[in-house]
Amino acid sequence: MLGRIFTVGGYTLLSRLTGFARDIMLAAILGAGPVADAFFVALRLPNHFRAIFAEGAFNAAWVPAYAHVHGERGEGAARLFADRIFTLLLASQVVLLIVAWLFMPQAMSILAPGFSEDAEQRRLAIELTRITFPYLLLITLVTLYGGMLNVMQRFASAAAASIFLNISMMMTLALAVWFPSAGHAAAWGVLISGFLQYFLLAGDLARHGGLPRFAPLKLDEDVRGFFRALGPATLGSMGTQVALFADTIIATFLPAGALSALYYADRLNQLPIGVIGIAIGTVLLPEMSRRITANDHDGAMKAQRRAFDFTLLFSVPFVAAFLTVPDAIMRALFARGAFSKADAAVAGATLAAYAIGLIPFVLIRSAVATFYARKDTATPVRASLTGIAVNVALKVALMGSLAQIGLALATAVGVWTNLLLVLFFAVRRGFLVLDRAWLLSLAKFLLTGIILAAAFWLIARFSGAYLASMHFQDELTLVLLALGGTIVYALAILVLFGRRWLVSLVRG
Repeated sequence: MLGRIFTVGGYTLLSRLTGFARDIMLAAILGAGPVADAFFVALRLPNHFRAIFAEGAFNAAWVPAYAHVHGERGEGAARLFADRIFTLLLASQVVLLIVAWLFMPQAMSILAPGFSEDAEQRRLAIELTRITFPYLLLITLVTLYGGMLNVMQRFASAAAASIFLNISMMMTLALAVWFPSAGHAAAWGVLISGFLQYFLLAGDLARHGGLPRFAPLKLDEDVRGFFRALGPATLGSMGTQVALFADTIIATFLPAGALSALYYADRLNQLPIGVIGIAIGTVLLPEMSRRITANDHDGAMKAQRRAFDFTLLFSVPFVAAFLTVPDAIMRALFARGAFSKADAAVAGATLAAYAIGLIPFVLIRSAVATFYARKDTATPVRASLTGIAVNVALKVALMGSLAQIGLALATAVGVWTNLLLVLFFAVRRGFLVLDRAWLLSLAKFLLTGIILAAAFWLIARFSGAYLASMHFQDELTLVLLALGGTIVYALAILVLFGRRWLVSLVRG
């Protein structure tokens, strides 16, 4: 499992690094004004649908179902099952795309009502979203193909696919002079990347398993079971995305730049979520599904506990950095061109608020895997809906006094609510045992985080005092933070956990 985690995590890290290069170009070219806000709405809408219905709900229902059919009845039955789901999926996405194109003005009135006061910004947001929305159809098919490849223990192409989004957007942004606006260039980059990702996954699957084909629609037991799981999984996947949808809607009423601050803060917050949380969860779900199908429930529980330890080991440094030096990180990465240091300060404060919920963000995918692997997509819904209620209520309460920082803080509280309830249900059902050893491990991770946060604060103070007159002060500060933090964190882990723990974690 470890090798597969590093494969997915490595490609995801490369995706995030190229994503930062893309965001640096976006910040320099678009800045944080009305055009940028219009583009980020156009980017967020298909991405929210993708996260809920494609990578979220669909993946949670599809991977265990396909793994079960493949393991129980062989490749022929699995292929027929995939053909039927492919046919239904493509038909539904085509209908959604047509409806979205036809009723985009009405949808924009609901999803970005704050733009109604600026007719030009509203027109631009509608135009850009019509360009980006077909991306959803392509990425939904990518998710289907990726799930099939994951069950075959092939993770590389699905993990690498998102790199094309960043490369494609950078290429179109470099040619922005040939487009009506830089927002149009970025939007066309999103759409082009959808085709590139589709052909990558389709080519890999064609070589190793064969692409799904159109099949007569028949609601047999496998298909009905998939849809029984898909409905609750959709609700379960909506928690975080509803929160981000609410952020988008509410932020359109806030001063210009609020959406941009949320975007850049979320992009940094998504680095550990993608590289660690999603990578480990992606590998863990088929692993637990395979073990549970083989009736190895103890092995499934051990795999999940190991995934929790890996997640915390790699996540704690991000939490410490985002809480203590978010402004330094934002200045070093984005404060150039049209993106000012004042913009970086606002985005940094928003990042710190998001970071309060980073641990549950990275753990939630591994936490719900124990239910999804057992084809129980209903139980996580109870936790998710409660988290949504807490989240939205806090957004309404905090948006007036804290603006977009309040929106991010509400998201953090909501995801904590979600995770704690999922863990409670798992323990009550006997799927997870929180013994003394694991609770002690949590306490050690908390202590290492405090030590690392203190180190970051001291390094930032030092750089502020001694590097103030130097060129590239912010970039040098970030390098010092990375090097110093790595040394301090490695020593703290060795002292508190010991070499034996690290060896056992790696070897499993």
